[in-house]
Amino acid sequence: MKGKKKGKYVVFSLVFLVFGFIIAFSYSQSSKEDPISHKITDRQYVMQNNLRKQIIVAQDKNRKLQKDLFKKQESVRKYEKDLSNEEEMFSGLAEDAEKYRMFLGKMKVKGSGVEISLEDGEYNQSEDANNYIVHEHHVFKVVNELYIAGASAISINGQRLNHNSYIYCNGPVITVDGNPYPAPFKIVAIGDVNTLISALNITGGVRDQIVNDNIIFSIEKKKQIILEPVLGESSS
Repeated sequence: MKGKKKGKYVVFSLVFLVFGFIIAFSYSQSSKEDPISHKITDRQYVMQNNLRKQIIVAQDKNRKLQKDLFKKQESVRKYEKDLSNEEEMFSGLAEDAEKYRMFLGKMKVKGSGVEISLEDGEYNQSEDANNYIVHEHHVFKVVNELYIAGASAISINGQRLNHNSYIYCNGPVITVDGNPYPAPFKIVAIGDVNTLISALNITGGVRDQIVNDNIIFSIEKKKQIILEPVLGESSS
């Protein structure tokens, strides 16, 4: 029995010895291969180091360029905002200039509006004719009320009014800026039709006052009115 056990131990010892030798040999082989397979040359190291430095430099440049880009974008936004404000300002000035030209009678205007007619009333021979004749103050009342109601342009018998127009009676005619016109007097105004009519027809207003002076007053809506520039004035 003892001889058999001793034989088994010898066999196991040999097996373990061989197994350990195989493991040790494999390990030594792998340790020999690794340094060879992973080892880099000095030239590769220098190249990698140079590339790393170049990447770092490029990243720094990119960051600086991005900062410059953000600054320039901010400047562009500021310029755009300033330009937008200037455009709004110039647009407003252009609109104001158009309004001034229109009020000064220096440009043709067209639009909807109203036409008011003032005619002498009928009278008997025994009464004073002046009590039935259209006078300049009747025309003044209509014109002033139209302007107050927002009329943008007005003409009398085709004569366009401007900022320094004058009206006065000269016998049976009314003179507008030196040009005589007989009755009936056609006063044409461009503006909001409903507003102009309401202003003239208000109770106790211009229409009632003129009718009470024995003057024939009529008003008509106009879809399209065209008023030429003031005669003798530049249209530019």
